[in-house]
Amino acid sequence: MKDIDKEAYIRYRIERAFDTYEVAILLYNNLKWNSAINRLYYSCFYAVSALLFKEGINAKSHSGIKSMFYLNFIKTKIIDVEFGKLYSDLFDWRQKGDYGDFFDFNKSDVESVLIPTKNFINKIREIINYE
Repeated sequence: MKDIDKEAYIRYRIERAFDTYEVAILLYNNLKWNSAINRLYYSCFYAVSALLFKEGINAKSHSGIKSMFYLNFIKTKIIDVEFGKLYSDLFDWRQKGDYGDFFDFNKSDVESVLIPTKNFINKIREIINYE
């Protein structure tokens, strides 16, 4: 990504995180639990990828991004461990919801992560210093 404007890319990813969160709310309101979990995970993923990019940390897969996030931000206590647990749970839940046969989330599952996900992406926006 040498030829792109770093700030534009970070802005794009943060905005995409919030847009994706809004889609998750729409899916939640329409009782689409698995799809809502997918979008909640991706809203966090976009925020984390913006944070890693800002810091010059490269990863090529979802697992790699998760690992780099933990190593550089959770383990160092820059970001609270509860946010690390949320991201890990959403990572696992997205896998189950997308690829698990006969597995369905419910309203309670989604409700338990709605506000924490918004807080998560807000925290990353704050660290990046993006308004």
